Formats: sequence, structure tokens, C-alpha cells
Amino acid sequence: MARTIAKDHDQKRTQILKSAAKVFAEEGFDRASMTKLAGECGISKANIYHYYDSKDAILYDILDSYLSDLRDRIFAVDTEGLGPEDRLRRVIREILRAYKGADHEHQVQISALSALPEEQQDQMRAYQRDMVKLMGSCLHDAAPEVFEAEPGKLRGVTMSVYGMLNWYFMWNSDAEAQERDDYADLVCDLTLKGVRGI
Repeated sequence: MARTIAKDHDQKRTQILKSAAKVFAEEGFDRASMTKLAGECGISKANIYHYYDSKDAILYDILDSYLSDLRDRIFAVDTEGLGPEDRLRRVIREILRAYKGADHEHQVQISALSALPEEQQDQMRAYQRDMVKLMGSCLHDAAPEVFEAEPGKLRGVTMSVYGMLNWYFMWNSDAEAQERDDYADLVCDLTLKGVRGI
């Protein structure tokens, strides 16, 4: 007889992923054990195996959930009726807002993505490329005269914007929405005024 799925199955999986992200971020993926993960989750080791058969499977689910949700959230930003500069500003704001509460997942992405099999790494990089392309599109539309004259500069500017956002994320993880919006505006203003001078 097939085992029935508990009513709180999805909630428990989410709890496991959140707790595991904390352990992987603080201790390192290689050093983390299923026993440690179970303890952080407040469940037995046998119970954690009911949800995941290995810590590799947990790592994949952390990164797949985090990056696909981040990408989907950014792509869902309503920019209808906005001019190019306001569209860029809205997208940058949404990225910073989406980063809130994802410190551990972001750290796991940086430190442990390479532990996944190559095929799964490619899937994660595809999510990242989608977000880079969206930012590049916003930047291009906001300053077409710059990037059409020198298209090779678009990637560098795009990655520089993400560099500023990731710096803020790493050092101001507890910032509230208004602080994030203010910094998003600063990044947008610096970028738009700067690219027109390069």
C-alpha cells in the first residue's frame, strides 16, 4: 500500500530547505551532515530521509527553488506603461526586495553551486543568465545611444550593477524596504549618469 503524503508535507520540505541553507552557509556544504541538518530542522534523521534521500538532493532543491523563484519574481515585475529609466529603477528595486531574508540561500549559491553535477549547474546558470539578460535589456533601453555605439560595454555595465546590488545584499541584509528602494535609486542614478560618460 502506498504511503500517504502528510498534510504538512510541503511546509516541512520548506522548513528543511530553510534550515539546511543555514547549515550549508555557516558550516559549508562539504562539512554538513544529515544528522546536523536534522537537528537544525528539529526532526529525526530518519524523518529527514522521508523528504530527501541525500544532502545533494537538498542542495539542488535549495538552489533550484531560490534561483527560479528569484528569476520568476523579477520577470513578473509590472513595468507596463513605464519609460525605460523607470523600468530599470523598478527592476532594480524588486531585486533588492527579493533578496531580503535570503542571506543563507545566496551564500549557498556562491559557495556550493559547484558541488552540483554539471547538468544541474547548467540549469542554475540558466536562471542566472535569464536575470542578466533582463537587466541588460533594461540598461540598453535606458541608454540605447551608449550601448548601440559600443555594444561590448553592455555586459560589463550589467555585471557592475549586479555587483553593487550583491554588495548591498551582503552588507545590509537587515535593511528595510525603504532603505532598499533608496539604494536602488542610487544604483540607477549612478549607472545612468555614469554610462553616458563612458
